[in-house]
Amino acid sequence: MAYRKFIFSILFLASNSWAQVRYIDYPSPFHSTIGNSGMVVSQNQASSNIGIKILNMGGNAIDAAVAVGFSLAITLPRAGNLGGGGFMLIYLSDEQRTIAVDFRSSAPNNLSEKDFLFLKNNYDQRRYGYKASAVPGTVAGILEAHKRYGNLPLKQILQPVISQAKQGIYVSYDLNQAIGSAEQLILDSESKNIYYKNKVPLKEHMLVKRSDLAWTLNEIAKDGREAFYSGSISEKIVKAMQQNNGYITAKDLNNYQPRFSQPIQTSYRDHTVLAHPPPAGGAAVLLEGLNIIENFETNKMGPNSASFVHLFAEALQRGHMDRSRFMGDPAFYNVPIEKIISKQRAESHAKDINLNLVTKSESINPESLFNEGENTTHYSIIDNDGNVVSNTYTLGYSFGSGVTIPGTGILLNNQMNNFAYQYGEPEVIDRSASIGNRFEPGKRPMSTMSPIIVFDKNDSIKLVTGSPGGALIPAAILRVVTGVIDFDLNLGEASMLPRIHKDWPYENLLLERGFSKDTHNLLESFGHEIEESKTMGSTQSILISSKGVEGFADLRRPNAGVAIQND
Repeated sequence: MAYRKFIFSILFLASNSWAQVRYIDYPSPFHSTIGNSGMVVSQNQASSNIGIKILNMGGNAIDAAVAVGFSLAITLPRAGNLGGGGFMLIYLSDEQRTIAVDFRSSAPNNLSEKDFLFLKNNYDQRRYGYKASAVPGTVAGILEAHKRYGNLPLKQILQPVISQAKQGIYVSYDLNQAIGSAEQLILDSESKNIYYKNKVPLKEHMLVKRSDLAWTLNEIAKDGREAFYSGSISEKIVKAMQQNNGYITAKDLNNYQPRFSQPIQTSYRDHTVLAHPPPAGGAAVLLEGLNIIENFETNKMGPNSASFVHLFAEALQRGHMDRSRFMGDPAFYNVPIEKIISKQRAESHAKDINLNLVTKSESINPESLFNEGENTTHYSIIDNDGNVVSNTYTLGYSFGSGVTIPGTGILLNNQMNNFAYQYGEPEVIDRSASIGNRFEPGKRPMSTMSPIIVFDKNDSIKLVTGSPGGALIPAAILRVVTGVIDFDLNLGEASMLPRIHKDWPYENLLLERGFSKDTHNLLESFGHEIEESKTMGSTQSILISSKGVEGFADLRRPNAGVAIQND
């Protein structure tokens, strides 16, 4: 009897232990944060937390977007900004309407032919320093969106951000490394004083208080956009420009206006995907890529299989081809966007794809690559009422032009580098000679930024996402969308799929680590020239699922985070 009791006890413990082991196992190592109310996902946890503070005050998604956008200028200064520009999608749940907001930086209006030739012939001057900066649009875009669609007073929204600037942030490993890699910061005395101490980048864990940004935010809280574009901040910007031979004038600032329009869209496997219209060229790549892939059955492919990677790359290559040829500011160039994202064009491209053989770029149209900065940032927000903001904005390069306007803490962009300066030269046929993106005063340069919102077959919000990464942006977003829709992956799994990039006209296929050797071998047998890449992009996403509101902050860049509103 004692022996039987002993055996029973062992079996009980063993079965109980097994049950416990099974209980703590999960289907995937990538876990979404799940809530049932408001959520903010951004590239910095502290900024996400501030967004939730605004929602808890009774603010809506647009109010929270204002706070997060300004907060990222403190916590993520290499990309979060007041001196750059970007694109935003806003979904208003009560109206069931989505609005696109273009606050892309624009070229100053009074540049002469001499100025154009100077920029064309001086690559470093259009990348670094005062001549590199286009007219900033971030403040105008965010504040006008708030004026039209926000709930709370601006002063109330900005108070937590002002406090954050005054109290300071601790330097992260990521910020320390970013400062050390941005050589242009050393070239500007104000930036050097802020981001360097004793001739070395700010050290990790150091507390850095930003009284300069606190002053700027106070002025904006008090006087709104007028402070930045015609008041106290404008005066400092114009003075610095005059002292350093920059191009931006008081008139440029005073005349800047964001543009509000309808998104562009396509259908994809019973879903509707909304993206920002030109000059957001990345949206065209993304939507055209989806249209091409839709012509193929992917349900028997794996997301990391050679067959799907090959199809993905072929679709991307063709999307980037059209971006290179036809994309620009619609106020200056008649962009054929409806034709680019049409099902007919996608079908035509799909017919030319061989599922076992790579398409060489010269058989499409040989062009070379136009250089784009990858240091952009994206954040996604949803509130308890179902209003949504999908926002991507940038300084261009990491820390933009490297210029900080004295006394303000405002880093300026280097978007003057993003025009096609080789337009008109007959021997040049690449993106730098694009008619759509040729340089013109007052024009907004083409961009690959592409915030998106995806709706399901019932016209309900399904997915909100976007990414930094320059030319890598469309591929990063496309990977998440196809992961969720084609392969029914959870948001974490879709976000952490190893990424792929195929531009045009380059033959190399960029792959993140994570693909098997067999996949590499098969892709090479198709004719791909594989190049192992560092991480691509940093998607910040929200998915509405049967579990509730799921958020996932991409693990590719440190310090990103999801914040949820408690029920």
